[in-house]
Amino acid sequence: MTDSGVAQLPAEGKGSFRWFQLAMGIGCMAMVANLQYGWTLFVDPIDQKFHWGRAAIQLAFTFFVVTETWLVPVEAWFVDRYGPRIVVMFGGVMVALAWVLNSYASSVVVLYAAAVVAGIGAGSVYGTCVGNALKWFPDRRGLAAGATAAGFGAGAALTVVPIAHMITSSGYQTAFFDFGVGQGIIVCLLGFFLRKPTVNLPIRKKKLNLPQTTADFTPSQTLRTPIFWVLYVTFVLVASGGLMAAAQIAPIAHDFKIANEPVSLMGFQMAALTMAISLDRIFDGFGRPMFGFVSDTIGREPTMFIAFGTAALMLLTLASYGHIPMVFVLATAIYFGVFGEIYSLFPATSGDTFGAKYATTNNGMLYTAKGTAALLVPFGSIIAKQYGWHAVFVIAVAANAIAALTAIFVIKPMRRNFIQKSNERAPGEAASATARQTSMA
Repeated sequence: MTDSGVAQLPAEGKGSFRWFQLAMGIGCMAMVANLQYGWTLFVDPIDQKFHWGRAAIQLAFTFFVVTETWLVPVEAWFVDRYGPRIVVMFGGVMVALAWVLNSYASSVVVLYAAAVVAGIGAGSVYGTCVGNALKWFPDRRGLAAGATAAGFGAGAALTVVPIAHMITSSGYQTAFFDFGVGQGIIVCLLGFFLRKPTVNLPIRKKKLNLPQTTADFTPSQTLRTPIFWVLYVTFVLVASGGLMAAAQIAPIAHDFKIANEPVSLMGFQMAALTMAISLDRIFDGFGRPMFGFVSDTIGREPTMFIAFGTAALMLLTLASYGHIPMVFVLATAIYFGVFGEIYSLFPATSGDTFGAKYATTNNGMLYTAKGTAALLVPFGSIIAKQYGWHAVFVIAVAANAIAALTAIFVIKPMRRNFIQKSNERAPGEAASATARQTSMA
């Protein structure tokens, strides 16, 4: 430890190898992004072919997200036991299989089965890569988690236009098959190079506005803490609106009758829906590491307040002026730019609050909040059918506003008190453990 009181990272944590690990994780995440963010392009083509209805088709999206998130703690156990490489490569195989199944699906049952397979694959990749980043970068958790999650947020931006063109020219089945196989192969290749640290890298002491625990809470201990469940509920409030928007953006644009309206921005001209999805992925990807970095600087909760408040404002804008093509494009872009930060802020907050040793599993348990939020996505279609999209947006605005206030007035004082008490107990518990070992000797 230096004179400034900042713990030094061992050589393994300082070198370029951990940045290589981060890059491999980002690449893997980019290759599974389409399973969530490219899905909206397939909803209407599937409905036009089989006439199952949007609500029935979107139930597959719910199955995907629930499976992707709720199985992450199980997949994290395999990571801790066998390492990240085998779990991610398994995920790559499942990713390819899922979209191949989608290409042949002629019933909603097969579509739902493929969604479950896709969720297992994406969850294996997502949970492993984020957890691995938290272990390799205890000194920059917000940035590392944000950069890794950015691969998932922005990865689809590279393929939105090619997928849309392939759906138009060759049909959605061909797009499912070709991109599914290609993405799965790349995940397996990149996953082969993933490793976990051979030693536990120490946590750097931070400023007072970024407190971190010196204790390591086991998953069972974490589940018994009230702060975990406050974070969980806040995660659900924010994620529900974002997942609804990600799954329904194409149907929303069609219902607003602006999907094919030309929009010109910075020298580019394309249909409003295509431009919106492309910018959404770019802003989402950029926002995750940016807000992660900001949270490393000013604290987790103030960053949450800024992001959640901005999200509420953008949703309110969409509710009032979303029928204007340019407003739709820009408002959705900004919204996803601040929405995606939950996938960097919550993992970093979890690591700060519950420790690094069980970071993969503890974050995996918190990440299941995304699956819980996904259960609300089909209700978006039901409410929109009965009352219009305006009502859906108003509900999402209220959820984000509540989350913003909760971050400042509930999470911030509650978490600081929890960390202070855990740090006060940690030295005593360590001394007691040493005394017990000595007496046994």
